[in-house]
Amino acid sequence: QLQASGGGLVQPGGSLRLSCEASGFPFAYYSIAWFRQSPGKQRELVATKRSGRDPTYADFVAGRFTISRDNAKHTVYLQMNSLNVEDAAVYYCYAKVDGQVFWGQGTLVTVSS
Repeated sequence: QLQASGGGLVQPGGSLRLSCEASGFPFAYYSIAWFRQSPGKQRELVATKRSGRDPTYADFVAGRFTISRDNAKHTVYLQMNSLNVEDAAVYYCYAKVDGQVFWGQGTLVTVSS
């Protein structure tokens, strides 16, 4: 299971940190990703982090977001800085474990002045 949290309302230019806590599988061995979905748009990949590997980011992140993981806490984080209105979306964490896909429940990020 994946449990996402940390969303909320932030002003343009502000920051948020999302968390995704995993359970039920050997967390350290699997990549965890963050996706997001805005109304009327397809779900899109934001960032991916595999243990021991450099993270990967979508082009639109442009150095504003940082994905990290704490294997001891079974948690992946997404630090989001310099948020703009285009970043408003429901953010989901994702893992694929031995062919089985897990999605977190989503956490809403609203960017508005």
